[in-house]
Amino acid sequence: MSAETAETAEPTEPTADSADAASRRHEQRGWYFYDFACSVYSTSVLTVFIGPYLTSIAKASADADGFVHPLGIPVRAGSLFAYAVSMSVVVAVILMPIVGAAADRTGRKKPLLAAAAYTGAAATTGMFFLDGQRYLLGAFLLIVANAAISVSMVLYNAYLPQIAGPEERDAVSSRGWAFGYTSGALVLVLNLVLYTGHDSFGLSQSDSVRICLASAGLWWGAFTLVPLRRLRDRHVTASGEGAVGSGWRQLMATLRDMRRHPLTLSFLLAYLVYNDGVQTVISQASVYGSEELGLDQTTLITAVLLVQVLAVAGALGMGRLARVYGAKRTILGSLVVWTLILVAGYFLPAGAPVFFYALASAIGLVLGGSQALSRSLFSHLVPRGKEAEYFSAYEMSDRGLSWLGPLVFGLAYQLTGSYRDAIISLVIFFVVGSVLLARVPVRRAVAAAGNPVPERI
Repeated sequence: MSAETAETAEPTEPTADSADAASRRHEQRGWYFYDFACSVYSTSVLTVFIGPYLTSIAKASADADGFVHPLGIPVRAGSLFAYAVSMSVVVAVILMPIVGAAADRTGRKKPLLAAAAYTGAAATTGMFFLDGQRYLLGAFLLIVANAAISVSMVLYNAYLPQIAGPEERDAVSSRGWAFGYTSGALVLVLNLVLYTGHDSFGLSQSDSVRICLASAGLWWGAFTLVPLRRLRDRHVTASGEGAVGSGWRQLMATLRDMRRHPLTLSFLLAYLVYNDGVQTVISQASVYGSEELGLDQTTLITAVLLVQVLAVAGALGMGRLARVYGAKRTILGSLVVWTLILVAGYFLPAGAPVFFYALASAIGLVLGGSQALSRSLFSHLVPRGKEAEYFSAYEMSDRGLSWLGPLVFGLAYQLTGSYRDAIISLVIFFVVGSVLLARVPVRRAVAAAGNPVPERI
């Protein structure tokens, strides 16, 4: 046989396995971009700008006693932002099981993801019109945007078991978080340039804030196009029962089904506890920095940016650690670091930005990784075909039930008058969460859910 004949005799078509792997990588690259799209809302809007701005609008509309009266209800102007966030959680908790049921019954995650994403993006873009005394409009748009991002994350997370095999799930989840923190840092830098230099751009401070808010919505909407083009829906057997009517019944059925998977439920309980601690540290860090440590706003915003930048490296680095030591051990290690962060925070000297930056750096290094690995570990514990249902419960524990930590923080401050005592009180969430997680036999839990057990988990 000649060399030419031998060459032409070689197979040129890709194998089924290689084609499937290429298809998965294509979807994974698209999936990363939803984190890239929506994380800007969490960073620039929710963490930095909307709280102080909405509060200032409400105070400008308040009566002599400092109250506004939405729908005739007296509300202290300084509490409006917190109440709006709380109301958004209620709306999200109502919608998440309905959307999760619809996604699993129809298999049409992508249209539902598009609806949730563009509802949130439109509401965020509409924040450009918040001026004067439009505090009611601001509260309404915040409720819509915050609920929409929670619902969209149920659908986004539910794709993970479908686009990543058991051995690659930790890495894929970590890359998604890294993409999100990258976009959050990038847009926050641009927004801070506009905000701090608004005079040189011929803008008022209010104009610059409204542009920052609206730009986050435009970014969210624009980059959502990438996952919508690359992700695909999987066919499921059609169900005749309406999703809206069955949403809460489906949630109850999901919780009953979880009783058949007690190890999955055990992990969810552990996650609920330690994640409540994580979310409380993030939400209260700026209050601790300003009220207890006497740091200015520029220092606090710069610290948020530092967290965003280092969270990218942290998410990727912890993803690599998980490949060596397993996700469970890596998460447990991160919870030890979280505990040490709180202890260090308790002893942090006032008026010392350098030490606060060091603490922010430590938070950044464990924040993304602990969240990403928790998501990927949970994905192994979900029975096949029930991804959206179970991730609806996961998302509710993440966003809908993170109220106990702030309550403990507030009560500790109320009883002691010390933010240091309040911050150290949060150690209990990481200690209890670590104990609960350590008791979960994850390999047995994966097998009990009917999924293949990865070599490292």
